[in-house]
Formats: sequence, C-alpha cells, structure tokens
Amino acid sequence: MSSSAQDKNLPATAQRLRKAREEGNIPRSRELNNFAVLGGGAVLIMLLLPLGFSVLRDALHAQLRFDHTALLSPRLLIERLSSSVGTGLGLVLPVGVASLVLTLGAAFASGSWTLSSKSLVPDLTRLSPLAGLGRLFSKQQLFETAKLFCMTLVVGAVGWQFLSSHVTPFSGLLVQPLESGLGQLGLWMRTGVGMLIGVIAVFALIDFPMQKYLYAQRMKMSLEEVKREHKENEGDPHVKGKRRRRQRELANRLSISAVPRADLVVMNPTHYAVAIQYDDETMTVPKVIAKGADLIALRIRDVAKEHKIPVLRSPMLARALYAHTELDQDIPAALYTAVAQVLAYVYQLRAALAGRGAMPGEPPQPEVPPELDPHWKPAQARGATE
Repeated sequence: MSSSAQDKNLPATAQRLRKAREEGNIPRSRELNNFAVLGGGAVLIMLLLPLGFSVLRDALHAQLRFDHTALLSPRLLIERLSSSVGTGLGLVLPVGVASLVLTLGAAFASGSWTLSSKSLVPDLTRLSPLAGLGRLFSKQQLFETAKLFCMTLVVGAVGWQFLSSHVTPFSGLLVQPLESGLGQLGLWMRTGVGMLIGVIAVFALIDFPMQKYLYAQRMKMSLEEVKREHKENEGDPHVKGKRRRRQRELANRLSISAVPRADLVVMNPTHYAVAIQYDDETMTVPKVIAKGADLIALRIRDVAKEHKIPVLRSPMLARALYAHTELDQDIPAALYTAVAQVLAYVYQLRAALAGRGAMPGEPPQPEVPPELDPHWKPAQARGATE
C-alpha cells in the first residue's frame, strides 16, 4: 500500500503543527471574525449614532446655506467640499478602525494569527482536477456547505419573521412626527441588527470548535510519516542540541533535588561540586547522587548548607569525581581510598558534634591519582620531577 493511501490515524506532532503554522496553515473560524466585526461595529455605531446625527445635521445645515456670491467663488466651494469630506471621514474612520482592531483581536484570541508569505506563492497543485475533486468532497468542504445552507435558512426565517411583524407598524411611521418616527425606526433597526448578530453568534460558537476539530483531522499523520520525521530529527544538529540542553537542564534539577540525601559535598571550591552518598547497610560502594559546575555547583553548596550537610574543599577529588562519574553511579575504584578518607573525616566530625568523640583536625588531603584529574598535565609533572 502506498504512503498516500495509508490511514492517517495518529495525532500531528509538534513539529508538523509548527511547520504548518509557519506556512500559514492554521484553523480559522470565519464566523467568529464575522461576529467580532459585526457585533463590535454595531455596538460602536449605536454608541456614535446620536453624535453622528448631530454632526451630520450641523454639516448639512452649514453646507445648504449659501448665497449667489458663494457660487461665484470656486475657492469657497472647494473649502465647503473639503469640509464635507472631512466630516464624512470623521464619521466613517472610527468604525473602520474599530473593525480592523476587532478582526485582529479575534484572530489573536482564537490563536489563528500568523504571518506567512508562503500562502501568497502560487500553488500549481491546486490546478489539478483530481486534487480539486478531493477538496470538493472533503470533510471541510462538506461542513462549510452544510453551515452555509443552515445559515441561509435561519437568517431567512429570522428576517422573514422580523419583516412580517413590522410591515403594518412601518406604515404608521408616515403619519408620525419626524423625530418620533426616526426614533421608532432606530429602535427597529437595533432590534433587527441584534437578531442578526445573535444568529451569527450561535453559528460562531459551533464553527470555532468545529474548525479546530477539522484542522486536527487534516493534520493527522500516518505511522510512516511519524517514523520519517523521527529519522530526520535524529540527524538534525539543531534538534540534537535542543535535546541535549533539555537533558542537561533535567539533570541539573535532579542533582539539586538529590542533595539533601547526601552525606557530604566535595567542592573545587566554586567551579565543581559533587554530592556523595553512602549507606553501609544498603551500599557496597559510595555513589554520586548530584554534581554540577559553576552556578549549579554554588546552588548544590547552598542546598547542602541549608540541610547541614558537610561541604569539604578538595579540588582534585571534586574534579576527578565530576569528570569520571555520572549521576547515581558508583565512584571509580581508583577513587575508593580518596573518598574513604573524606567519609571517615565526616563520620568523626558527626560523632564529635554528637558528643561521642574528640573533634578531628584539619580536613584530609585525599590521595587522588593525578591521571584522573582533568587539569593534570603529564608534561608538567615530568618537568617538576626533573
């Protein structure tokens, strides 16, 4: 069976979703945008309508009052025309700006905002009759067709109900005073627009989650696609670097959380820190349960002091343990003697603090094989002995 015919029943990976977003392929709800623009625009128009009528009335009053001298002055006519255009723009611009802001706000709120130039590049595959036929009978297209059909029926029914119930009262406006007639007409307009926005809101509540679902269905992957993506990632240096960085961050967090269980911490004195644990009843060899360099080393030291865990300065031992052990790993056999020396000192110190013996002297200088110290240079060692 070919790859194109395989069942795509696996959810899309984060990488596939990220690539689709970079290409401008994201779920979009047109009804949500329509609701935001129409609803917000209608509210703004209703709020500005009294002021707009007042400004328009004053503008018409000023423009329609002129004498024969104004007709003979082209400059005055241009000034009046410019004033009328400015008044019209002042009434229209707030609604236009508000519509743009509402459109962008709806896109941001729904997560369907992205900047991509790839959607502007012509796609020749869209000219394929077979591809067009497949899109025609896709789940997305069937849903859009059903949605449009239902919206047409609902809007038509609501509009017919509204108009049929206002035909008779509308004829009565002709015998009413101008102000009361305009007020009644404005009330009916608000009612009709409110009903239309309500219908769009209902369809937006249905369309938004449905677009998310259909997008997830379109983005599904086959097993072969997942395997191929995994193989590509394995050879990507950028992905490998991110994976190693996450592993280091996880190891650092685990190191710090394990410090309270340690018997002692060996430092160098600020660059490296290694926490050692040893329980003679359950362990045959001490093991390293935490280690870190630079800032992590300082954090290990601070946590050890908070939990009253001895911190010994032994640069060579700290460097050797840091270089030759991993977390939860037994110490190397070559370092048994050195670690035993510092553990013995710690046990004597604990006994003295508990009143069961004399205080030990200066901390020991552990016997660390120089070849285990990463900073040891054989050439310098030979020069010092000659």
